Amino acid sequence: WVLDMVFRDDECRVRTENAPANFTTIKHIATNLLRLPTTRDSLRSRRKIAAWDDDFLASLIAR
Repeated sequence: WVLDMVFRDDECRVRTENAPANFTTIKHIATNLLRLPTTRDSLRSRRKIAAWDDDFLASLIAR
């Protein structure tokens, strides 16, 4: 449910060979990184903030 709400996983068109498993693994890693900050923002808004703010993205990756 979380992957569908944050990454709109049901609309993902990746369906051949190993691509679905690879994308799911990357999405799980990203979800776990987005859960690390203790702000009250939702995961979806943290994802948007990470897309817009390079410093926030770097702080997530550097953990």
